[in-house]
Amino acid sequence: MMDWTDRHCRYFHRLLSKNTLLYTEMINAGAIVHGDVPRHLRYNSEEHPLALQLGGSEPDKLAVAARVAEEWGYDEVNINCGCPSERVQKGAFGACLMAEPDLVADCVKAMLDAVHDSAKMPITVKHRIGINKTEDTPESYGFVRDFVGKVADAGCQTFIVHARNAWLKGLSPKENRDIPPLRYEIVHQLKADFPHLNIAINGGITTNVQIAEQLQGLDGVMVGREAYHNPWLLASWDEAFFGADPQIETRESIEAQMVTYMAREQALHGTHWAPIARHMLGLRHGLAGSRRWRQVWSDHKLRDTPPSEIMKLAHA
Repeated sequence: MMDWTDRHCRYFHRLLSKNTLLYTEMINAGAIVHGDVPRHLRYNSEEHPLALQLGGSEPDKLAVAARVAEEWGYDEVNINCGCPSERVQKGAFGACLMAEPDLVADCVKAMLDAVHDSAKMPITVKHRIGINKTEDTPESYGFVRDFVGKVADAGCQTFIVHARNAWLKGLSPKENRDIPPLRYEIVHQLKADFPHLNIAINGGITTNVQIAEQLQGLDGVMVGREAYHNPWLLASWDEAFFGADPQIETRESIEAQMVTYMAREQALHGTHWAPIARHMLGLRHGLAGSRRWRQVWSDHKLRDTPPSEIMKLAHA
């Protein structure tokens, strides 16, 4: 979700669901240690509960990043051990870390030691069920079981499991989201073998029926690209999964609140409305007239038009 779930996207998603845990895009721990911290970590107060996802493989840098995240008020820090991109692999983190459970364990322990209260801001791990093709390395449940066991011994209590292998050679990141087969049974076996851990599932889940089915045996469900492309799905989650009252917002009221947010961002930070509006282009997914609505909000010729006027044009 790099370049997708920035703070503008998360503000939009929070309008749709008050309770869903939101994740940042993956941020290199080194960028927090050596870079512009506010640029990487700034968020809107409305975004809570909010998890910071980090990429990295150096325990000392991850420890510093976790401590800074705690100071900034994040609700969770997650280490990404599932991204298969070659760029990430060159940095020696992402899915390739699954081959080094001792190193991941060291990273988790260093981060837990660095924060003041891991109960309020837990350190979690997102990973795959394995790495590489079956013909390269025999697909073994024992591989992911031992990975989880080793990292759990270091103090991690929550694992978000993408139920596919990551093929680190020969597939693009996009192909890695589609070609390796989904094996939900592996994630459920992890929960059976580690009942004391929080095990959440990710990968190929696109409907509330599927979410409810997975929650029968697991502790959580992570939805990524479907939530981005079809964001109105989130509007049902507070009632369906958190026991909240029925959603009273409409797509139009959400759009109007985003227009207000765009004006606020322009006034406070000089942010143009276009990089904010791109995140809500799926709001009318599946509705009649949605194509024209998207075209209006994407029209570069309207860049100098106030967002309130663009909203009127989009519904004309």
